[in-house]
Amino acid sequence: MTEAISEDTIHTTINAFYRAFAGKDVDLLRQVVTPDWEYLPEPPGAKPGADQMKGPFERMAVALPDMQITILDLLIHGDRVGVRAEVTGTQSGELLGVAPSAKQIRFAIHSFHQLRGPLVVKTWHLEDWMSVFKQIGQLPANLDAHPI
Repeated sequence: MTEAISEDTIHTTINAFYRAFAGKDVDLLRQVVTPDWEYLPEPPGAKPGADQMKGPFERMAVALPDMQITILDLLIHGDRVGVRAEVTGTQSGELLGVAPSAKQIRFAIHSFHQLRGPLVVKTWHLEDWMSVFKQIGQLPANLDAHPI
């Protein structure tokens, strides 16, 4: 059975989680996820824990250096947290094989997190990439060859 966690603690953890992603900050991510944290769908070759995001964060830093994440809804149910958020930024570098466009993009993300104490132990995550490619005006030639 999991220990009761205050809503304030949950909000603090989840806000830091998304600050880590927006800032591409693995050190901050380590502070809010467990060492065995699972991110699903996992990046290719990923091992549990925050370090699995090093490669994706490096690629995001090039593709969307000014990325911002705004939490629109945060729903808490026991040890589970649902988040509906919006990502904005400028596609300044290659993104999944699409050349830089300098276009402003905006897309939805939806995540569910499971907590163990005050830390995130598992994240299920979906991103609206079709909306991104529509805004850029180009589809990647080969999605399998260009992990985020």
